[in-house]
Amino acid sequence: MKWMGFYPASVIILATVFCFVSVEGWSGIYKYVDANGVVHFTNTPTGNQFRFYMKETSDTNAASGSVSDLIARSARTFELEEALIKAVIKVESNYDTRAVSSKGAQGLMQLIPSTAQAMQVSDPFNAAENIRGGSRYLRLMLDQFDGDLELALAAYNAGPGNVRRYGGIPPFPETQNYVRKVKEYLQAYR
Repeated sequence: MKWMGFYPASVIILATVFCFVSVEGWSGIYKYVDANGVVHFTNTPTGNQFRFYMKETSDTNAASGSVSDLIARSARTFELEEALIKAVIKVESNYDTRAVSSKGAQGLMQLIPSTAQAMQVSDPFNAAENIRGGSRYLRLMLDQFDGDLELALAAYNAGPGNVRRYGGIPPFPETQNYVRKVKEYLQAYR
């Protein structure tokens, strides 16, 4: 018996293949820039405007190892310098996994709840999740600002909207000091 030109066994095989293809196709991060210049990221693209951006990792050992191991793993995954991740952690939390800022940023890389959620960090006080999420966000900021380290750091601290609004590092003393300190530690860690 045929169904739409296929035999029933063929339909089952095709359905199984499509299930695996669609799941495999969504194992990455996709992005698009809208008409207003706003960059959108997702791991479940809903339209053809999204383009593949980067592969998500499913490292089963991500929760194991020292902070140095976690930094090295994230550096490889997101193509960042280990020294840069270390510098951000030093300035953000001074390596305190339980740090909470007055603005609600949490953990080693001081992720605000909305950023943690966007980076798929369910426990910002888990060092592995926090370093992975913070590193991923740092990579996104570097990519958004064409590799400009100062602008990426300013965006990490004050948000990418503020960097675009001011056409550079915002005139916030906290952000200007933050960029300077991270660059100083980056040189020291190199």
